[in-house]
Amino acid sequence: MRQKSKIKNHILLIARIIFGLVFLFSGFVKAVDPLGTAYKISDYLEAFSLTPLDFLAFPSALILIATEFTIGFNILFNVHFKATTLIASIFMLIMTPVTLYLALANPISDCGCFGDAIVMTNWQTFYKNVVLCIILIIIAILKDNTRPWLSNWGAWIVTLLPIIISFGISIYCYNLLPILDFRPYKKGNNIIEGMSIPEDAQLDKYETTFFYEKDGIEKAFTLDNYPAEDSTWTFVRQESKLIEQGYVPPIHDFSIVTEDGDITDIILEDAGYTLLVISHKVEKASTKNIKCIKSTIANAKKAGANVIWLTSSYTDEIDNFRTKYGINDTFGATDDITLKTIVRSNPGLVLIKDANIIEKWHHNSLPTKDELNQLIN
Repeated sequence: MRQKSKIKNHILLIARIIFGLVFLFSGFVKAVDPLGTAYKISDYLEAFSLTPLDFLAFPSALILIATEFTIGFNILFNVHFKATTLIASIFMLIMTPVTLYLALANPISDCGCFGDAIVMTNWQTFYKNVVLCIILIIIAILKDNTRPWLSNWGAWIVTLLPIIISFGISIYCYNLLPILDFRPYKKGNNIIEGMSIPEDAQLDKYETTFFYEKDGIEKAFTLDNYPAEDSTWTFVRQESKLIEQGYVPPIHDFSIVTEDGDITDIILEDAGYTLLVISHKVEKASTKNIKCIKSTIANAKKAGANVIWLTSSYTDEIDNFRTKYGINDTFGATDDITLKTIVRSNPGLVLIKDANIIEKWHHNSLPTKDELNQLIN
């Protein structure tokens, strides 16, 4: 009997460690990039036709982060264990069907369960949740084998720790920049290298179907059996279906288009420094530090850097922004999602040279004149 109890305790411990670490990791990688989590929640809202609730995306992101981090912490360290197991069960009962729907309907490319740290397909996410549900069932069955090591008051006090940590990291990274950058545009990366495709890379595989008509009857053919030399069949149409995704480079949607045309190559191949001032939507940009941004732009120009604003806003919005804040710099058009990915700040600054990302700044933490000079000169 004692031996059986020990085995149960070991199984429960392993299950707690796996489940707890997965949730801790998931909460942490979201906490270091809370704006990215909010963007993903916005994708969910759009997929479920709930875009009017988009204003709830960021607060929901903070709550989700704190919930995952606290569940992971409490399960791992046996704090409010039974109550946390119940909360985790409710959480998984909601998220597992949601991820099944995402896998079947594929309204978004990935669920963002591990942020940008680990990108999983929707089916991989669903299978991961199924495994977690099995582990959670084991935990629920064996939960009576645990004994609390803290008093009730002590447990409540300890539970505040993961909540404070998760909110603290999230707010810090929101007001500055992510302390860990898992995106392809992180400092030190080269944009051109990120866009390149290896020679031996796997290409997209398509299934092509040809439709021919004969005697009023339409029939589908493949590449292997279509009537190429039979003139009695009349070609109607062809359809191509992607059956296997090929290699997709980390950076595949970066471009800069101005009134003079596409200048992407000019900017990336410039041996000098270029300061990109990024605002994915100028009409939504924070303007509390606009004077400091303009001062930083002036300092960059004096140091010899080129300056260009990147946005996805319409021309009218750009013109209104220019007039209101006295901006005379060149504006280039870039994809909205790309701009959100490059820097988690609106506006944010990125210094590049030879396509290398030298430095990135949030508008709340701009470089001084001396810091810019030191980087550029």
